[in-house]
Amino acid sequence: MTIISRIKYFLRFIFLQISLSSFTIFYFDRFLIGNYVDGFNIIVRNLLEDRDRFFPFVTNYFIKIDIFLTVFVFLFLIMLYTSKFYSLVNELSFTVDKGLFDEFIPIYLLWSASLLSFLQIFRFTAVSRGYLLLFTIIIPLFLVLFRNSEFISKLLGRNVTDENFISFNLEEDSVFNELRLLKFRTSLKNFNIENIENFKSIEKEIEETNKKERVNLVVVNLNRVTNLNRSFEKYLLDLNKKVLLISSENLTFNLKFYFRTTSLNNKNLYYINNDVQYGSRYIIKRVIDLSISVFCLLVFTPILIFTYLFIFFKDGSPILYKQTRVGLHGNNFQMFKFRTMKKNSHKQREDLEEINNKSGPLFKIENDPRLIDGIGFIRKFSIDEIPQFLNVLKGEMSIVGPRPLFPEDNKYYDQHYIRRLNVLPGITGLLQINERNTDDFDIWFKYDIEYIDNWSIYLDFKIMISTPKAIFKNKTKGY
Repeated sequence: MTIISRIKYFLRFIFLQISLSSFTIFYFDRFLIGNYVDGFNIIVRNLLEDRDRFFPFVTNYFIKIDIFLTVFVFLFLIMLYTSKFYSLVNELSFTVDKGLFDEFIPIYLLWSASLLSFLQIFRFTAVSRGYLLLFTIIIPLFLVLFRNSEFISKLLGRNVTDENFISFNLEEDSVFNELRLLKFRTSLKNFNIENIENFKSIEKEIEETNKKERVNLVVVNLNRVTNLNRSFEKYLLDLNKKVLLISSENLTFNLKFYFRTTSLNNKNLYYINNDVQYGSRYIIKRVIDLSISVFCLLVFTPILIFTYLFIFFKDGSPILYKQTRVGLHGNNFQMFKFRTMKKNSHKQREDLEEINNKSGPLFKIENDPRLIDGIGFIRKFSIDEIPQFLNVLKGEMSIVGPRPLFPEDNKYYDQHYIRRLNVLPGITGLLQINERNTDDFDIWFKYDIEYIDNWSIYLDFKIMISTPKAIFKNKTKGY
């Protein structure tokens, strides 16, 4: 096990110790004993009697129910961690279609046996049997859900079974198709490359597929290749996707980066997970997005009502409109905005292309004739973007990320631009707090790549805090 894996295990242990101990103490006080005050006295008296008989060197300060419960949770977690059926989900292991129930049963048996033994040994006799039965189910269920970040991601909007992969020189009946990493994802296509060391051909196929389909994972069977060239390594890293390399030989890399490796079926597997927002990182970001979005929608309710009425009396319905935009990994979605242009204005885009003063896929016009009269202040303060918090709640957008563009702008995509699609699009981003009115798409791209390369929760908070200042400081015309 690598140092990073050990650190993850330790941090997860600490988290479980704190959360399970806190909940166990709360549940014990609120339900297992509840209003039965004499029950506390009975248990404490039993503990004091056992102390006098078996461990008289322990002072009265440590004879507390909360301390015994905390120690019990600690010992249970030690047993759980040493078992083979509770470990971090290993995407490089072979798997069967094992459901949550199959994962739940062994943890339930271990927890129930441990809990009932603890209560019997230390004579915690005054507890509710009904609530105790429920408690034997709650903790194992929590542990199963926490073990599998994929399940939590699914609840928050990113389902691993909706992800796709492409492969190179991987036989249809290959045993590696049974890897967890591949089994729960959909295979789009397997490319047969005669000369697998022709890395440019691999890059070309990836790019062409990426423009048409959502690609989350790339699998390359290298056969007897022993090393990759530096440019191909950099390309794989810059994909910001999950990459699995399979080789009969030991690979040596030119660049320094983090990867996982294991040996299966006389093959060496090298797993590079450079998916920026995946697993625990995605979960944390989504929880923050959901919390802030709900808060903002509540705070901005008066502004939403005013804007709704203003547009209605100025230009009638619809008030909100939906635009098809490109989201995470090229997945199209309907983005909500307050309508600030006259009806069917987007259909005039081609007719007005000659006076478009933006570059690349950007489309903005000074003094746009399609705007509703008097709507300028709504666009100036980005009020028309507020409904996009609904897209955030749906998991289609994030509060912070690159601005989503139109599907017809695919013609501008290249191997560098594709990287924009590997993070959730956002309401605000580095561009919005720096050069929100720029005419140059290259500057958009620069800030988007800077965001992807340096993404962190801290950076998201920094951008969110800086956004109001940027809105009131600079006039914006929206996009």
